[in-house]
Amino acid sequence: MTSVAAQKPRARVARATPAAAHSIDVVLLTPSEGRLSVALVRVPAGRAGEARPRERWTLPWDAGRSDELLAERAGRIARATVGVEPAWLEQIGAFGDGRRHPGGAEISVAFLGLIAAGTELPDDTDVAYVPLAELPALAPRQRAMIDGAAALLRARVQQSPVAFRLLPATFTLSELQETYELLLDRQLHKASFRRSLQAARIVEPTDEWRSEGRGRPAQLFRYAPKKRRNAPRGVRFE
Repeated sequence: MTSVAAQKPRARVARATPAAAHSIDVVLLTPSEGRLSVALVRVPAGRAGEARPRERWTLPWDAGRSDELLAERAGRIARATVGVEPAWLEQIGAFGDGRRHPGGAEISVAFLGLIAAGTELPDDTDVAYVPLAELPALAPRQRAMIDGAAALLRARVQQSPVAFRLLPATFTLSELQETYELLLDRQLHKASFRRSLQAARIVEPTDEWRSEGRGRPAQLFRYAPKKRRNAPRGVRFE
């Protein structure tokens, strides 16, 4: 992926006016070119002589509304940003410790949303997927939200099947392992991963195969959890 500075200018995503009483901020994560990335909104540079002449980047956010539930508002912001419904959405928490927010909000409620791999951004937006390892300068509160989102995701990945929300209906076991490695931010031993997957009983093979390079074709699997009392829905790794 090209660097943030090289991103093509796009139209701005509508956001709230500054100094909102409270804001709803959404951390949208997705696999992009083999790396876990976040959707950021480009704020065009101001006119010469202004206090902030350089372009900036922010998380998608908007003011909270009394007539709309927090999760509904977060979903609406996500759809306006990337053009699709998040595959998974969960509240991270409230942030109001005095760290700067781009809209001057006193309190911010942050949500984590997952976007399926391969989801393309609308052509007429000012949004880009940026790898977590290459984040530009952000408002301190929003940077804390991204850190909180990554921690929440690592905690959830072994408790619930969030990894499958990022994959198509059928996938190879290699694709599934790569997705888990992205979410956990660590490498997994192939044999151990497949033993843990077998123990979890949440995937089943299909009759389809896919060629992966010069080797033999790989069988496709699908998410199909077996019904067991008190069985974990995620995959637990040693």
